[in-house]
Amino acid sequence: MKFIDEAVVTVESGQGGRGCESFRREKYVPKGGPDGGDGGRGGDVVLQASDDLNTLVDFRYQRFFKAENGQPGRGKNCSGLSGKNLIITVPVGTVIYEAESNLILGDLTEDGQKLLVAKGGRGGLGNTHFKSSTNRAPRKTTLGAESERREVRLELSLLADVGLLGLPNAGKSTLIRALSNARPKVANYPFTTLVPNIGVVRVNRLQSFVLADVPGLIPGAAEGAGLGIRFLKHLARTRLLLHMVDVGAVLYEGVEEMYDPTQCPDPATAVQVIASELASASKLLAEQPRWLVLNKCDLLSEEALEVLEAELLAELEWSGPVFRVSASTGAGVDALAADVMAYLEQQKAQADEDQAVAEAWAMRQRQMQQEVRSTVRHRRAVKRRVQDDDSDLIFGEHGFEEDDFDEDESDVEVVYVR
Repeated sequence: MKFIDEAVVTVESGQGGRGCESFRREKYVPKGGPDGGDGGRGGDVVLQASDDLNTLVDFRYQRFFKAENGQPGRGKNCSGLSGKNLIITVPVGTVIYEAESNLILGDLTEDGQKLLVAKGGRGGLGNTHFKSSTNRAPRKTTLGAESERREVRLELSLLADVGLLGLPNAGKSTLIRALSNARPKVANYPFTTLVPNIGVVRVNRLQSFVLADVPGLIPGAAEGAGLGIRFLKHLARTRLLLHMVDVGAVLYEGVEEMYDPTQCPDPATAVQVIASELASASKLLAEQPRWLVLNKCDLLSEEALEVLEAELLAELEWSGPVFRVSASTGAGVDALAADVMAYLEQQKAQADEDQAVAEAWAMRQRQMQQEVRSTVRHRRAVKRRVQDDDSDLIFGEHGFEEDDFDEDESDVEVVYVR
């Protein structure tokens, strides 16, 4: 299945049916009077969230949706049949924007939650409505109201409790495989993860949380390097970030044929690079609770690991939690999952006890998502301007039209593994 997390579609509600002009015609009823019925109302267009979907791929092939029109009224005061509402199913976690104004129309975060995006037109009035003591044979009717047509943008943000982030090959996919049933691709080269992966981590029979792994960041991601920051919006809904650090990189320092500092920097630099990219994307996202997870600890001796950790924490001035794990062997992953579960339950208990805490957190999440989306839109606008400038430079003097730059990155075909 293709993973697509953005789509732009056009929706149109149904038009109201016209009113009927009719007069009662029955034997032995010489003065029957008007009996024209009203037209039926047009169908609404409604978006409904569903847990059965996890991608917006269907909207890549169908971009126009229209509800049924209302039927015209009939004689004998029969109203026309109303058009059926059109229910469009989207994944849970979909945010709906009005494309033109960029206003948020709704955020579907629960299974079965609905949002009306286009209201059907009202049915027209039959001539019965216009009879009076002075006008006993009215021939006046009204047309049904016009349909509502609008262009909306759908953005999917995966709903996860915990997010994994780090440089490519830090071991994020291996960790999510060790903790859950998710099976993302794992290989010994960068960017094996091209799309977000999510998995349910079960600490015990009654305790579990959702873990999301996003493609690795590299220096300059906020300006579009590598896979850029397109997938960072999937971390804006999380309550905790696990920052994966590859401590095995120190084994290759000084070995020129094996060590490339641009692809495999020292642990301190790796942490600083990610922190810088988070701050470039969203200040609030950079301030999210973040834990350091030192991965590939099985490659170092206990003494070397102690020295490396002490130097790393001193250089970073780190005061938060630190964990040592080996995602490939499973060492330390159970303890990490247990501590994460305890932290999430503590946060939930605080939100349940104090409504102000819950509202403040919800507001913070909305602001984080808005900051990340603003950064992504700005990067795309800059990229489009650069492309337009290049088109003028290359083709302008030959009389060709400017190249049509397609900024819709959501059509990248990649496999989604859950």
